[in-house]
Amino acid sequence: MRKAFKELLHSYKVDVFRSEHGAKDVDGIASECMDICEDVLHTKYQYHFHKLPDADRAEIINMINNYTREAILPPVVERLVYRQVVLEKRYNALSGMVERMLDLLSRDPAELSKAK
Repeated sequence: MRKAFKELLHSYKVDVFRSEHGAKDVDGIASECMDICEDVLHTKYQYHFHKLPDADRAEIINMINNYTREAILPPVVERLVYRQVVLEKRYNALSGMVERMLDLLSRDPAELSKAK
């Protein structure tokens, strides 16, 4: 039983490593991240003033808003989305390992001893 669990854990670690470092998977993660980032950044949120500002103040607020959307926000969103996609892949690998582990635990002990 211990050997089977050790193999399951090793398999999980290999799956996670391959998903994070394999050339095909890294390209897939990057393209998935860029698609999600593009969708997020194209969403236009509007700020509504509670009372009308004067023209100079409105222009300054508009400049800050544009700078934030074009310079600061894209790298932050890319990093957050990358982390989310990697964690989703890790979660999928972990749920697969747990499923295999529960399947192993649900087997009859006599069946496991014959498999050795």
